Amino acid sequence: MVRITEELVRKKSEHNERLISTLEEISLHQEDIEVIEHIQNWCRDLKILLLQSNLIARLENLHKLKRLEYLNAAINNIERVENLGGCESLNKLDLTLNFIGELTSVESLRGNHNLRELLLIGNPCVDYPHYRAYVVATLPQLNSLDCVEITPSERLQAIRELAKNRAIIVQKQADQCIERDEQRIRVAEQQAALAEQCAGIEDEEERIKAFWQAKSEHCPEIRTEIARQHRLGRERHETKSVLDSPPRMPHFFAPDGRPYNMNQAKLPFKLQDEADHYQLQLEVYRHLDTSLIDVDVQTNYTRVTVKGKIFQIAYNEEVKPDESTVQRSQTTGHLVVILRKLKVNELLTIKRSPAKIQPAAPSPGIDTEKEGKEERLRGVVDISNICPPADLPDLI
Repeated sequence: MVRITEELVRKKSEHNERLISTLEEISLHQEDIEVIEHIQNWCRDLKILLLQSNLIARLENLHKLKRLEYLNAAINNIERVENLGGCESLNKLDLTLNFIGELTSVESLRGNHNLRELLLIGNPCVDYPHYRAYVVATLPQLNSLDCVEITPSERLQAIRELAKNRAIIVQKQADQCIERDEQRIRVAEQQAALAEQCAGIEDEEERIKAFWQAKSEHCPEIRTEIARQHRLGRERHETKSVLDSPPRMPHFFAPDGRPYNMNQAKLPFKLQDEADHYQLQLEVYRHLDTSLIDVDVQTNYTRVTVKGKIFQIAYNEEVKPDESTVQRSQTTGHLVVILRKLKVNELLTIKRSPAKIQPAAPSPGIDTEKEGKEERLRGVVDISNICPPADLPDLI
């Protein structure tokens, strides 16, 4: 079971610089969460809470969220509406595609006087006779139900027939409750039989295939089991990937030493080439903490690390790293790097003087003109050790 942890909430609050006490909006969708917990104690100022596409079975632990205006709990395992009376600012409630069969549980929303929109599409209760008329009469504060506006005449008609419609609704939900109890027993037996069948299959691939090919019903228990199998499949795939192939390290330089250009974070940027400097503007996230950004300026490239993602850019002319500046805009959060170019007179040049050969003093009895020619040759090539190869005959 996936729990709502402090680290998960901080991870989802990057737009608020990972501060959760002042958080006004958070999205925890598609996390396989089964229980709502801790949020009302950590995020008292929440106005928008998105919990769709999870495995939540009950609406609970939300009564301290006095400022909550929008709650999205669509595509979960919720079977009744409850525990929302303390959310006094609630304006919109989305419970699309759940398993709500106890329609009379919407009466718990009568105290939510600011509630204007309610969505129950895809729940068993919407198939009950007079479903819409009952909800419209029960919750007079609503402006729309299932994205359809409620007219004054519709409301008056529904209020007149509320008592009769409620009796029909109570009977229908009692029948549905009996069917649901029978379904729980039936599904439990089917799951036990399937588990026994899979236990007899030794090959893991065949066992997985047998599970996905088995027939199943649409109910909270099956949704939870399918999510568990998906999670196990991801874990097996990740483990296999780690064992089979080590993580690839990025290559920052070509074989000849030339730096590559790369943008792993896919951040928009601009590089302006001025007469005496380059100006690099990198559009990092506005609310990203500066401690998560690292800038490395070299003579022929600049590398910026944003939350572990590398941005690297090379330039044609060399720059002076010690005179370059890095600033960050307080309004947009963009990173601005000024790279001072090396001037022509500052480039290092290596000058080499030609070697001078001093002629040796003439020896007595030796032709000085011939000796001089020989010395000049020695200044280029040492001829004293040159001899014919041993395997060649002497030339006459």
